[in-house]
Amino acid sequence: MSLSRFQPEHYEALLADKVAQHLPGLHHLGAPEPIVFESPREGFRLRAEFRVWHEGEDLFYAMFDPEAPKKPVAVDEFPIGSDTLQGLMPRLLDRVAVSESLRKKLFQVEFLTTLSGEALISLIYHRPLDDAWEAEAKTLGEALGVNIVGRSRKQKKVIGRDWVNEELTVSGSTFHYRQPEQAFTQPNGRVNEMMLEWALWQTANFDGDLLELYCGIGNFTLPLARRFDRVLATEVSKVATAAALANQQTNDASNVSFARLSAEEMTDALNGIRPFRRLAHLEPPLADYRLDTLLVDPPRAGLDRATLNLAASFKNVIYISCNPNTLRDNLQSLGASHTIEALAFFDQFPYTDHLECGVVLKKRAS
Repeated sequence: MSLSRFQPEHYEALLADKVAQHLPGLHHLGAPEPIVFESPREGFRLRAEFRVWHEGEDLFYAMFDPEAPKKPVAVDEFPIGSDTLQGLMPRLLDRVAVSESLRKKLFQVEFLTTLSGEALISLIYHRPLDDAWEAEAKTLGEALGVNIVGRSRKQKKVIGRDWVNEELTVSGSTFHYRQPEQAFTQPNGRVNEMMLEWALWQTANFDGDLLELYCGIGNFTLPLARRFDRVLATEVSKVATAAALANQQTNDASNVSFARLSAEEMTDALNGIRPFRRLAHLEPPLADYRLDTLLVDPPRAGLDRATLNLAASFKNVIYISCNPNTLRDNLQSLGASHTIEALAFFDQFPYTDHLECGVVLKKRAS
């Protein structure tokens, strides 16, 4: 896509426009005035992916304008990217351009960087990767000081490791996260820290146990474990669940249990519709948890009907949303059982129409 919307000098006005677009619909549902968390103006994006466009001997990074999806737009600079990402982009392209093994049918490049300065680069190909590619990729990784992953159809080669270490500072404590390739991670690290601070602040007086759905690698799980007696967190992705378990050990979160279950499966388990062997490790067993608080961070489609019905039974609900429109629809459904106590907007994606939201709901008195 074009980077013409990058206008740091107009950042406040662009953010105000986004807030004004979505706030009336939430106010209509009884939401209070929001707290708005701003992003750094530049260098905020920790991950990015680009097509690699071949024109004769030349290579360049490309994005595509939705209005002209077949016409590549050359990306010569990427000021929203982290310093690490921006520094790697030209160095990678220069080295790939002079290596037949690295450049042949290279289709896409994915960068994953961290606030802690680590980086992983995934190179995606339309051809099998051979020993010559592996040797060149090893030299490339050593030269750039990064981990490399090569992917092609039914093939994955790892040079170094296929994850990075991230460090987030939240309320004066440092949390360590393993962030794997091909698992979702928050793209804006500084705003992510603000989201975690807000969640801790909102739950300061909560008690009992926490159920978290769509927990990913444990981004919210680990800081919030300090607010609750026990946390049960579920995630459907095998890659993300494995990382969450590693992050639990690294951060010594002994009161957390992870389970690889979808939101729908967890709903069935809580409603006694069917048991799951993937919950057999819980100590105490699921029936003995005092689950007063629910945290959900669903995909853009929002919560399905069964999960909405489940949420309606909780004393407290913390809803993190990447789509204000589906959030509004879900909140309309939950309005019969809950009131909106707090609202926050987090500008995860400056210079776009996307806006991350956080809502705290309280059960209505019977």
